[in-house]
Amino acid sequence: MKKLVIIIFITGLIASCGSGDKKAKLEKLKQQSSDLLEQIKKLEDEIALSGDTTISNLKTKDISIKPITFETFKHFIDVQGRVDGDENVTVSAKMAGAVDHILVNEGDEVSEGQVLAELDNSVFKQSLEELKNALAFASDVYEKQKNLWDQKIGTEIQFLSAKNNKESLEKKISTLKEQMELSKIKSPINGVVDGIDIKIGQSVMPGVPAIRVVNLNKLKAKAEISESYASKVKKGNDVIIFLPDLNKEIPSKIFYTSKVINNTTRTFSAEADLDSQNQDYRPNMIAVLKVVDYHKDSAIVVPLNLVQHSGTSEYVYIVGVKNGKEIAIRKDITLGQVYNGKAEIITGLNLNDKLITSGYLDLTEGVLIKY
Repeated sequence: MKKLVIIIFITGLIASCGSGDKKAKLEKLKQQSSDLLEQIKKLEDEIALSGDTTISNLKTKDISIKPITFETFKHFIDVQGRVDGDENVTVSAKMAGAVDHILVNEGDEVSEGQVLAELDNSVFKQSLEELKNALAFASDVYEKQKNLWDQKIGTEIQFLSAKNNKESLEKKISTLKEQMELSKIKSPINGVVDGIDIKIGQSVMPGVPAIRVVNLNKLKAKAEISESYASKVKKGNDVIIFLPDLNKEIPSKIFYTSKVINNTTRTFSAEADLDSQNQDYRPNMIAVLKVVDYHKDSAIVVPLNLVQHSGTSEYVYIVGVKNGKEIAIRKDITLGQVYNGKAEIITGLNLNDKLITSGYLDLTEGVLIKY
């Protein structure tokens, strides 16, 4: 019946149009047809709500609902970082030379000051032996000159010369021993040998990485964060550390944020503690820091896909009642924060409202519904 009325109406209009601009007239007719269908639909809904069931083509829309409740809503800033050791150092030689001994293996636990490797110091050893022999002779001469001087035999110049020669050799030996210590590569921290980048016989230079030592008792997650978040990411913020390789999330807190913005990357550093007892965590492992920058304990939260848009406004559909029948009601809403497919609703919804969660895409205001 509805289509027949529209066809008769359009036929009459075409007959009255004459031979004018047919395209323009066709567009006008389509618009008028659309308006007619909308009016017919509105009248059908009103008749249905009044209790008149004589119109056979009225339908009830099947939907699903979810009652509105308060829940905790958190907004996160996601940034990729890495696992790092609070004490993660690369040890290098302090002098040039060839590697003579490597005294540790990867995985060995070492203590602060422990010798990890030695460079060839045979020249120093030879010089030290020569100086020790010279010192032994100079010491004998000094003792004899001292005994003679104590007995007022000999000259003061002879005594002082012997004493000076002995002390000079002692200082040279002390200096040479300090130089020999430079040939030893020592661990500056307590930790575990994580990597050895040198081989016996290899020539090394000061500053070139030789052995890496990591203190696994002090692990952390570290990331560089855009300066636009400088006012939001602070010491004490809750953070979830996600390790993709382990598919694991660890709750923690930001314990450090740098005060200086990197002039090149326009970022600042943020660090959070990791449970160092877990042996699965490895330095340089990828870590995603999810920093909480907004938190509300009692918020109305809806799936973002339920929110529809009309111009500059957003709305959802809820269940309403009119004349004892349940109908779809459009509710304009104000969105707050949005994260991970969920939206915080500031205004427009109330506790216990029945939110329509399926069948909402082709709903219109006032349509009969069932669930």
